[in-house]
Amino acid sequence: MSNYRNVFAVLLCSMLAIAGCDQQQDSARSAADPSMGQASAVKLSDKELEDLVRRSYQYVAMFNVNNKAALDADNPANTGGYNRVKVPTELFDHRIQLIARPNNDTLYPMATVDVTEEPMVLKIPAFDSTYVSLMVTAYDHYVNIPLSTTAGDFGEPSTMLFYSARTPGYDGAPVEGVDRIFELTGDFATAVFRVMPHAAEPERLERNREAMRSIELVPLFEFLGAADTDPDFLPWGSPPVVGRNLILKDDLARFPPFGSDFEIYEDRFLEVMQFVFNHTTFDEADPIDQGVLAAFAPLGVVPGKAWDPDTAADIDGAALRAMAEKVAREAVGKMADPAFNEANRLKLFKPKGEMELEILTFQSVIGPIGVPATEAVYPPILTEAGAPMNAMFDYEIVMAPDEMPPAKAFWSVTLYDSANGFFLPNDRFKYSVGENAGYRLDAEGGIRIVIAAEQPKGVPEENWLPVNREDLELDVIMRIYAPDLERFATWTPPVARKLN
Repeated sequence: MSNYRNVFAVLLCSMLAIAGCDQQQDSARSAADPSMGQASAVKLSDKELEDLVRRSYQYVAMFNVNNKAALDADNPANTGGYNRVKVPTELFDHRIQLIARPNNDTLYPMATVDVTEEPMVLKIPAFDSTYVSLMVTAYDHYVNIPLSTTAGDFGEPSTMLFYSARTPGYDGAPVEGVDRIFELTGDFATAVFRVMPHAAEPERLERNREAMRSIELVPLFEFLGAADTDPDFLPWGSPPVVGRNLILKDDLARFPPFGSDFEIYEDRFLEVMQFVFNHTTFDEADPIDQGVLAAFAPLGVVPGKAWDPDTAADIDGAALRAMAEKVAREAVGKMADPAFNEANRLKLFKPKGEMELEILTFQSVIGPIGVPATEAVYPPILTEAGAPMNAMFDYEIVMAPDEMPPAKAFWSVTLYDSANGFFLPNDRFKYSVGENAGYRLDAEGGIRIVIAAEQPKGVPEENWLPVNREDLELDVIMRIYAPDLERFATWTPPVARKLN
């Protein structure tokens, strides 16, 4: 079945290259000619460069995110390789730079999944928490939530099997002892838990930590007990435990190098996209999928093709990077556009078939691997005048009791530097205000949060977000978990008022 799909994908892309993309084909007439044994330069117009960037940003961003999560030794939350689990038992701090605008309000157990050799089974514990969700996303950045407390899950332990269209010999058939079977849209994915830790309740916090430590990701053959009886018994015909036995150095060698998004665009864009195409399932009925296949076919990038640097098309990496930076700047600018936020705040982080290309690009720039509005909403907090916040000034965010966020689980307010979307380093390790990072309501049930270089008199320490006095633009994002979407439709986010 998987071989058939791969052949079909190659034929489909070849048909697209013939039937569509006339404009790009004209620009790519001088692309790689294998008979010449060398790459040829391809000149693309600004419009064509922008189209490539907008159709590829989700893949470039998630190639970096997923591989950094598995393989980046400098990432304090990395799993140490694919098909492993990392269980941070504290909230993330400023050393985490895996993604832009990470949260500082849930614990983040993470499994990095590789199903190129065999199906993998995730063993999932029960939790004693008001909010837990499991999010799964591959290189295409479509977000799926197979389990959530909003749907009544995590009351009992469960198991979930992961595979893709290319997993050898397995087609989704039921497996004894597996509760749920999930077909990934790519061969490499992250499975991320968000666990409300209940930090103010020490015994409950420790119960949730113990539950997280019991998460396991094992090959199907091991799950079935073959490891203890007959190590060669593999009913689906794939070799045993390839990913889990690799040392990190060998694991890294399977992939083009990751890096920053802009670095990928400049230095190895087509190599990364060829790798991504070879490990992604494309839907012949999905217009976004077919659009990206059509855009890359004239450049010789089609699913199933081996990467050959000697015959690959030669495009202007500097120009491509400049275009990617332009697209990213425009996405960041949309965060301060109230009309854009109002129109699109419920459209983020959805599964394939439910997304618009503009929103896919936006979420991939602003902060990958969020969750859809059924799980959380992310309203940015803007200033009264709509101008960007700057660390040269102090700001207050005030909510009266009847203005508090419409959260069925909990809410938080998190501070970032605007340029990178990272937490601001500080000696207090304080980056957000909320139930898990700490907050204090006033006697009436409202709250005053202050962003300032020094703790203002009369402001509880829990409600103070520290900054260094410097010319640095700031972003403030609110997260509302398990939102009451009916109330959210008429609720207005607070504004930040400048104090000095």
